[in-house]
Amino acid sequence: MSYFILTDTSANLPTPVCEEWELERMPFAYILDGKEYTCMDTENFDDKEYYGKLRSGVRATTSMVAQEAYYEAMTRRAANGDDVLYIGMSSGISGAYQSAVMAARELRQEYPQRRLVVFDTRAASLGEGIQVLHAATCREAGYTLDETVRELAELRPRIRQIFTVDDLMHLRRGGRVSGVAAAVGTALRIKPLLKGDEAGRIVVFGKVQGRKRSVRALADNFAANA
Repeated sequence: MSYFILTDTSANLPTPVCEEWELERMPFAYILDGKEYTCMDTENFDDKEYYGKLRSGVRATTSMVAQEAYYEAMTRRAANGDDVLYIGMSSGISGAYQSAVMAARELRQEYPQRRLVVFDTRAASLGEGIQVLHAATCREAGYTLDETVRELAELRPRIRQIFTVDDLMHLRRGGRVSGVAAAVGTALRIKPLLKGDEAGRIVVFGKVQGRKRSVRALADNFAANA
């Protein structure tokens, strides 16, 4: 292995896939009912219970990976003689990317002979995971670290993530819509169409009324852009 690939749990890659491709994940955490959880194993995540609690009004919050955690993970690899490519969640969504950048900057002073590269996917979930797996296939094919990063830079703008949500109140809590807009939109069954922009930020690109229309709008958008 010419370099080690590090990512995070936002990439939503199942444990068997990570083991097959020799990928290490940094754990994001969420807090529900006052208890903190990490979801390293997607197969064991009880999505029905989690989303059921959200629908019942239980509020969930998230916390990003600390700089120290990135530092420790990168140190283990650098001390073992490996270069490191960290492929992380969009900097437009989380401050975790900047924490990884700062950890790598600090570590380069201790291991100047090692390459420590941090790549911003400007995506999350499957959009991030696709890029991680592409990097793994590049490494398997014998690409150098720099060649793999160039491949990722070419792939990144070709990924388009679009989605909608049922409950505007979660967007209100995140500061993406105002309280009035959320209340009115909920009453009128307005469903926002959201996407990741060029900087990896979540933005609204359309609004439709009703769940079925929102799903149809996503399908039409996919057909137009795929």
